[in-house]
Amino acid sequence: MAALRRIARERGGWWHAYVCPAHGVELDHGDLLGGIFPEGGARCALGCRVDTKAVRGAWLVLSHQAWARHLRVLAHRGERTEVVARLVEYSAVYAGLATERHGEAQTWMLRGRLFHQALTDAIWAVNIGHTVSTLAGTGTEDLVAVLPLLDDLEQAALDARSVLTGQGHLASNYTAWLNAAGVATSRAAAAVRSGEWDGAKRWLEGDHGLYAHLRVAVAEDGWEWEGSTYYHGFVLRAALLALRSTDPAAIPSDVVGVLAGMTDVLAAIATDGGILPALHDGPYLRRPLALEWLELNSLAQQLVPSEALEAVAVRARAELGEHDDGLDRELGGWFTGPPLPRRAAPGPVTVFPSAGYAVVRAEGIHALLDFGPHGGSHGHRDKLSLYLYGATTPWQPDPGQVPYGHAEFRDLYTSTEAHPAFRVDGTEQAECTGTLLDSDPVSVTAEVTTAYEGVRAVRRVAVGDCYLVDLLTVTGPQARRIAAQLRPGTALDIQLQANGPVRTTWYGEETLHGWHTHTPGVPVRPVTLPGPGPADDPQRVRTRVDFTCEAAERVTFASVYQAASAGPAVTDVRLDGEELTVDLTDGSTARFRTEG
Repeated sequence: MAALRRIARERGGWWHAYVCPAHGVELDHGDLLGGIFPEGGARCALGCRVDTKAVRGAWLVLSHQAWARHLRVLAHRGERTEVVARLVEYSAVYAGLATERHGEAQTWMLRGRLFHQALTDAIWAVNIGHTVSTLAGTGTEDLVAVLPLLDDLEQAALDARSVLTGQGHLASNYTAWLNAAGVATSRAAAAVRSGEWDGAKRWLEGDHGLYAHLRVAVAEDGWEWEGSTYYHGFVLRAALLALRSTDPAAIPSDVVGVLAGMTDVLAAIATDGGILPALHDGPYLRRPLALEWLELNSLAQQLVPSEALEAVAVRARAELGEHDDGLDRELGGWFTGPPLPRRAAPGPVTVFPSAGYAVVRAEGIHALLDFGPHGGSHGHRDKLSLYLYGATTPWQPDPGQVPYGHAEFRDLYTSTEAHPAFRVDGTEQAECTGTLLDSDPVSVTAEVTTAYEGVRAVRRVAVGDCYLVDLLTVTGPQARRIAAQLRPGTALDIQLQANGPVRTTWYGEETLHGWHTHTPGVPVRPVTLPGPGPADDPQRVRTRVDFTCEAAERVTFASVYQAASAGPAVTDVRLDGEELTVDLTDGSTARFRTEG
């Protein structure tokens, strides 16, 4: 017998509370469409059962959101009777529960009605609106009963947007979703009423509409201002959802340029195998996130086609396996006109000067250097971190973030300690911004001078013929304890040699080899310590390495990385003064300066 499906009759809380307090992992969702919180408590993958008011409220968020998405899928698949009945049911639930702003929301939240946060209301409303619009394409008589819900959701989005923009937060990622909710619900209501949609001035073109938001929230280099992969995609997806039934030619040219630039960002940071680095706040690995990337890819390909996003979609679908609901395959014909020309593939070095990221591609290696602004509440203390990926292997990834409801683990994953950055005297970097010093087609150099008082750090990353060079120089006015950190996401072996550089081997679907040396005459110890791996499971242990100089005014840490598939092989690495020499098995030699 099929499991009973019912809509919960309770308001939702804050989904980020759905986390094990002991282990920091997101709890198992259980049967979200069953409408009943898991008997005995929500399961943790490490054996815990958790049952608190906050966790129950978080589960209700997941349940209501799952229902809204499920109805959208069923609408596309023609299961009209079921969908209309559920929409009418939700109309009654919303009318009975969401009569005022949620009184249990935390003080910092923009309060919602059905949920703690107005943002959560908006995400739910977008799915409800699109469900009705899809049904309205084949008839509207049975949808009249849903009009009060649609009208209430539009008004709630407008009220919340007024509060947010009244506080001066037009650039907030919330604004994108409140506008998307306003568009989706008002368009659906107009379709049910068989009238022309008249909401463009309010939701797209006005002073607080989507276009105004995108113009202030996205920098010239294409990045959403927070510099987070997740929130960048979050805003882009909201914008694409808001533009259903729009001719790309009718979108203002500067806004089209913003959307194209945002797509180019994802294409540049994605590996050839479709890994999207979890820069700054955002889940490292999560099934609902994979569904979001699939939806974004489906919509973006119809506006600004990109081969790199196709790889992201392939990887996301593989991550989902049997949990793929196929919604993205139902979204054809999203726009009423043809797409823009296909985007060009990124070159060996791509620099985003506003967000402060550089992507460097060597043979078999995909590297990212982080030197930019802190990123507001979603930023990490990680200046001059260097992230290393193969096509499908996260050798040294940005570790991502746990659900925000776990304060201790959230702080851990924002810390300098958790990132492949540099540290001085074992302390945390200040929240700060670095500077791009130089870039060319094969290298990038950046510095930071405000992470530690009086300390200047410069990192140069360069593409060799078949390897990647990393040169990190740290200078201060007096002798300090300085460490250059390796933070593997995979298994790693480290070997000290009697003479010559320290060797590392990084495992995974692809293998990476490393050679590590430092300024001659400056004592540096490679100290290995167990530490938590990426944020999807803080209990997973990885071998961390700190190349530690106990007391120096100036030290350069030099590393050369080569994918096992690349060649000819590196045979030796030497640092002499301000120059690194790399020797290969074919007898060739290359030299690299330490900084600009």
